[in-house]
Amino acid sequence: MTTIAELPQAFADKVLSAQSTFRSVMDAMARPGSVQRIVPMAGTPGPMMRGAAAIALTLFDHDTPLWLDARMAESSDVAKWLKFHTGAPVIQDSSIASFALISDGALLPALERFALGTSEYPDRSTTLILQVDRLDAGQGFELRGPGIDGVATLRASIKPADLFERLRVNETLFPRGIDVVLVADDAVVAIPRTTRVVSKGS
Repeated sequence: MTTIAELPQAFADKVLSAQSTFRSVMDAMARPGSVQRIVPMAGTPGPMMRGAAAIALTLFDHDTPLWLDARMAESSDVAKWLKFHTGAPVIQDSSIASFALISDGALLPALERFALGTSEYPDRSTTLILQVDRLDAGQGFELRGPGIDGVATLRASIKPADLFERLRVNETLFPRGIDVVLVADDAVVAIPRTTRVVSKGS
């Protein structure tokens, strides 16, 4: 069993690192498809990548119910680390989660299982933080929508392979929908619900 003292450290400089991470996530949301970097951390628990851990430290708190995929949930260190550093309640019901941490895209449930927001409160939806293999190589994708001048191109190695097909549900749900933050180590790319993605092939 890991004790609190043995848990990986959080930010060395809590305020500056949180501000920097928040700025990176906001820049990613404002410019969908653009790869933003997050300042590396000292250590992360279990299967959590550095970027995902930094986002957790920055955006999660006791008011943000959190859902973990099976691999994250199996790691007692992840739950302990999140509770100790963020206070975010880990819940079993994905339909009321503010955030969902997905360590392996192959384990991603149907998007309908998450909170999709309401017409009155579209922001009451789940933001998926999805760890992927790479955000600098792999299949090509074209992105269109607000924050993009014409077309943005993303090369990425992503599971599930049909992620962007699944996200097309956002078109019929708008203004409700699911926002996604892709994380590969310390790189992040945001796919807001307003972004449309098509595959360019390999």
